[in-house]
Amino acid sequence: MSHISLIPESPIDVLAVGAHPDDLEILCGGTLAKLAKTGAKVAILDLTNGEPTPRGTLLQREREARLAAEILGIPLRFNAELPNRILMDCPEHRFKLATWFRKLRPKVVLGIAGRTVAASPDHYQAQLLIEASRFCSQLTHWDDRFEGTKPFRVEHLVYAPFPFDAENRSWAGEFIVDVTGTWEQKLNSVRAYASQFDGPRLEKIERMLTGHGIFYGSKCGFTYGELFALPTKVGTGDFLGLVLGAKGSPAPVKL
Repeated sequence: MSHISLIPESPIDVLAVGAHPDDLEILCGGTLAKLAKTGAKVAILDLTNGEPTPRGTLLQREREARLAAEILGIPLRFNAELPNRILMDCPEHRFKLATWFRKLRPKVVLGIAGRTVAASPDHYQAQLLIEASRFCSQLTHWDDRFEGTKPFRVEHLVYAPFPFDAENRSWAGEFIVDVTGTWEQKLNSVRAYASQFDGPRLEKIERMLTGHGIFYGSKCGFTYGELFALPTKVGTGDFLGLVLGAKGSPAPVKL
């Protein structure tokens, strides 16, 4: 899978990074669609093409990723072309991902997080790789490792946690986004991966997503919600804006 989109001249507002095509749709598709609807400049970066797998082909996965991005209303989708199944947080991969950060210059990096021991180990390696590459992206006097690109500091990192993480984590900060209005878009973007989710597999993942969406949404009075975490506490200079920003108690941070 080659680069699906051309690198834009202006910086990205939110760059969502996942290990495989379909990770981000599953974890935060509703929020990505909502951001796109508000006019935010959103891009998706898949670290691998997801192949080989027991299901589908490289061409199928590329077509499915394109379709899923279209459903979410996101015209910018890239692939870092790192190796599936053996994705590792190693210096070579850090340099490659940091180069993408330098090229796309996102205000916010939204990355997957969690140890999925019953699924791919790529997921947790992606979290570690995203964290390390964020640091590497700002390093000076090392431009030869980053295709001659200029240092860039990613100011904000947000996690989209896997709901089936092997650990019970205590994040420094958490918030929930109301995705009621984009819930069907999220499900349709997952359905776009017909090679991966069909029949009983599709029924199973839709049931899981719906259950978690209702669970997180109910925490704030939403029909459906998506959970996000931060490596820092949630801060604000606008007390009422935070508290009154959305229905429900406590009010979530608005993206």
